[in-house]
Amino acid sequence: MPAKRHKFANPLIPLEKMLNKKSVFSIIFWLLLAGVSVTAVTFAGLYLYLSPKLPPVDSLRQVKLQTPLRIYSSDGKLIGEFGEQRRTPLKYNQIPPLYLKALLAAEDAEFFEHHGVSLKGMLRAASQILKSGEIQSGGSTLTQQLARDFFLTRKQVFSRKFNEILLSLQIEQEFTKEEILELFNNKMFFGNRAYGLQAAAQIYYGKDVQELTIAQDAMIVGVLKAPSAYNPVANPKRSMARRNWIIGRMYELQFIDKAAYDAAIREPNTASIHGSGQETQAPYISEMARKEAIDRFGEAAYSDGYKVYTTVDSAMQATAQVAVVNGLMNYDERHGYRGPERHFEASTSPELEDWQDQLQAMPVLGGLEAMAITAVADKSITLLQANGEKLDLDWQHGLSDKRPYLTEDSRGAAPKSAKDFLRVGDVVRVGKDKDGQPRLTQVPEAQSALVSLDPNSGAIRALVGGFDFNQSHFNRVMQGTRQPGSSFKPLIYTCALEHGFTPATMINDAPIVIRNEYTGEIWRPENDEGEFDGPISLRKALYKSKNLVSIRILKSLGVDTVIDSLERFGFNKKEFPHELALALGAHGLTPIQMATAYSSFANGGFKIDPYLISKIENGKGEVVYEAHPKRVCKTCPDKKPEATPEAADSTSGETIVEEQHAPRIIDARIAYIMDSILKDVIDKGTGVSAKVLGRTDLAGKTGTTNGPRDTWFSGYNPNLMTTVWVGIDKNTLLGRREFGSTAALPIWIDFMRTALEGMPNQIARQPDGIVTVRINPETGKPAQPGETNSIFEIFATEISAAGSTPAGLTEEKAADETLPDGVL
Repeated sequence: MPAKRHKFANPLIPLEKMLNKKSVFSIIFWLLLAGVSVTAVTFAGLYLYLSPKLPPVDSLRQVKLQTPLRIYSSDGKLIGEFGEQRRTPLKYNQIPPLYLKALLAAEDAEFFEHHGVSLKGMLRAASQILKSGEIQSGGSTLTQQLARDFFLTRKQVFSRKFNEILLSLQIEQEFTKEEILELFNNKMFFGNRAYGLQAAAQIYYGKDVQELTIAQDAMIVGVLKAPSAYNPVANPKRSMARRNWIIGRMYELQFIDKAAYDAAIREPNTASIHGSGQETQAPYISEMARKEAIDRFGEAAYSDGYKVYTTVDSAMQATAQVAVVNGLMNYDERHGYRGPERHFEASTSPELEDWQDQLQAMPVLGGLEAMAITAVADKSITLLQANGEKLDLDWQHGLSDKRPYLTEDSRGAAPKSAKDFLRVGDVVRVGKDKDGQPRLTQVPEAQSALVSLDPNSGAIRALVGGFDFNQSHFNRVMQGTRQPGSSFKPLIYTCALEHGFTPATMINDAPIVIRNEYTGEIWRPENDEGEFDGPISLRKALYKSKNLVSIRILKSLGVDTVIDSLERFGFNKKEFPHELALALGAHGLTPIQMATAYSSFANGGFKIDPYLISKIENGKGEVVYEAHPKRVCKTCPDKKPEATPEAADSTSGETIVEEQHAPRIIDARIAYIMDSILKDVIDKGTGVSAKVLGRTDLAGKTGTTNGPRDTWFSGYNPNLMTTVWVGIDKNTLLGRREFGSTAALPIWIDFMRTALEGMPNQIARQPDGIVTVRINPETGKPAQPGETNSIFEIFATEISAAGSTPAGLTEEKAADETLPDGVL
């Protein structure tokens, strides 16, 4: 009996279902096949369309990474850096392995397995396109990121992504994995003008990349994702979260063990903004070198990795900076407190953020930090620092001795309370005392310049152009034309010795009246101390800096004769005034000019040319410029001055330059006699303070102008010539008690004390043609038998030692000039 079927039953249903399933599979298959075909055709079309437009990846081998101009001292210390991008390229073997592990953990764990493109990353990007029509996060490999950074834009469009893929595949064919990593870590931007790994390590941690910890490696890698958002200084919380995630990934991938992971996670965020890694502060030197590089190589100097090596000794330069700052601070302390630098209006913020912002805009000058007073008590003040921290200063830390400035020669009474001269909102400067404790002070009104040369080659060994470069870019060594005062006298005395004068020549130190033959004006010059010694020897007149004697010598020689003799020192004789005031250094000169002239006394009579740059290397390490200065050679035949030859310069073809010798401009005997007299300036004259250095090979001369407005000291030993100037830029008065011996000489002493440390005394050899004669110091004539007050004096053999009066200054005239107010 047949089975009873339901009235709705259909025996064909199983077959239909089976047939429907096959149809679905077939449709899916054909759709997939069609999709793959379309995709393949599309990609093939895109490849054929885009590939010819892509740049050749082998150009990466010739790529020139922007590398800043760097300035170095003679001993290889970095003293300056210029350029938009801070970068120090590294070789692959210089990149620490732990940093590479942090990089791969965060950015591309499959880097050494893929061929430039990650399938997972591509699928993720395709999924984002299907969902949103945009690429939200590319999932790019390191190779893709490198391709994008070198050749493409960051605009999130499909054609860019496809180009990125094609370029990545080509890069992987042309370069090894190690070469790709080297390029990547030298090219990428890490924020704060840091391009490349080494620059990032310096900017955020002030370290070489080899000194970074695991946590610091991870922090730097974290910045790559978004340099602003993950900046460890500007956004510490977000950057710490990113850092810790990277450390976790390193542990997950077994790049580090549990102990290293735990230590890295516990490490606090120590990132802060550091400078360019300058090892010696020499801003005026750096600026001079920068200008020289730009003159030679144009704007490319900022980006092509040039290295400029200067002649500056880093230890001497550091000493010079300290000596100038301390000398000016000491001068300032002698003249009183001028009051707060500025005043802030009442703050609108309970945390004083507006005050803090203003303080941060005020540069630290000479180590003196600007701070705002938030509270004033009788014997103390509270200060707000630029970093937001508070500082308390008590009465003994620069408050009790703040006698107010009245004039350059007077101060008011010492304050009895801080409230007498300070109030809330005042902005003052705080420095350090000799024990390193904070102290209320002020930025000096006076300025100074110091330059030190090697007198045997002209190499600049140290140079400070002012109190602080951030205060004023004006380089007073090279640009500050000021009257040298009595420090100019040795140049006139040199001419005198060449025209018949001797160290024993007697000249009358007596009042003199000079009438201008054209205007009829009367000039009555005086000595600095206001005293007159009557007849005095040339030697004594110089080391005691007798103004009236210098005027009489110039008058005797003739102004034209003296001006002609000055040209050999490197001066332009057309610039000198034809007047007797020249005898007192009334014509403006720069410190570098004075140091150059005095170098001829230090080296025995030769003319040197000061120079700063010893060589320049390009980004490949090739020497493109090298200086060949004229050097002193005392055993070589004397030659007349000749034009300085061009230094070897590879930009114009290689040249062979023979060693050039500095020309002799002063007879060896005259130079020896002048050196002897200038040693007396220190032994028993106006420079006697320098005897504190305990050396016997020092010589020099002080200089003070009317007012006084300028103070100088130029001094040397056979290996180092240093000139110091102190004055006020506005050419106002320094104070009646300020002289070359009190303002400039202390700076010179502080510098030379350290600069000459460990250098033995070096006494100049007496040249042929010098004789020593016993003379009567009162007459300058040979001593007679039995005279007990006789002294020894040196003479050149051709110059009489009999005390004869030079031409133009007869004995009768000398006698006449003993009368007061004798008119010349």
